[in-house]
Amino acid sequence: MDITLLIKSIATLSGALGILILLYFYLSHANKPQKKKVSKKIQHIREVQPDLNTLLEIIKDKKSTTLELKEAVDLIVKYYGKIPKKLGMRAHPKFEIYSELILRICHHPNTTKEIILKLDRELERLNPEYKMELEDSLTKGLDTRGL
Repeated sequence: MDITLLIKSIATLSGALGILILLYFYLSHANKPQKKKVSKKIQHIREVQPDLNTLLEIIKDKKSTTLELKEAVDLIVKYYGKIPKKLGMRAHPKFEIYSELILRICHHPNTTKEIILKLDRELERLNPEYKMELEDSLTKGLDTRGL
């Protein structure tokens, strides 16, 4: 009778150990950070015309990756690349958004020269009347980088 009790106890303990091992592997796999969240975020932005403020928030976020910055700049150029016409000799008040955008892109820790150049070239191509103002903003942005 002692042997059957011992065998039943060993079987129960090994079953419990097996369940604990399975739970450990399941929970450790479930807790791993997945990189698909970034791509879902970008895909969600691509599905509909994104809000300019949403794109600017991605650029303002210091934790945004280079890929997220590139996608945000591409979408800004695609949907919001045209700056309203100048008011006589003065820049339109909405130009300040683009000036801040250039400054933030230049100052972002995860930006690359390709992203900066693409934004600058595309904005100048789409807005030739703002060429001087865009160059000034780019110069100020590059000066803040502290290279």
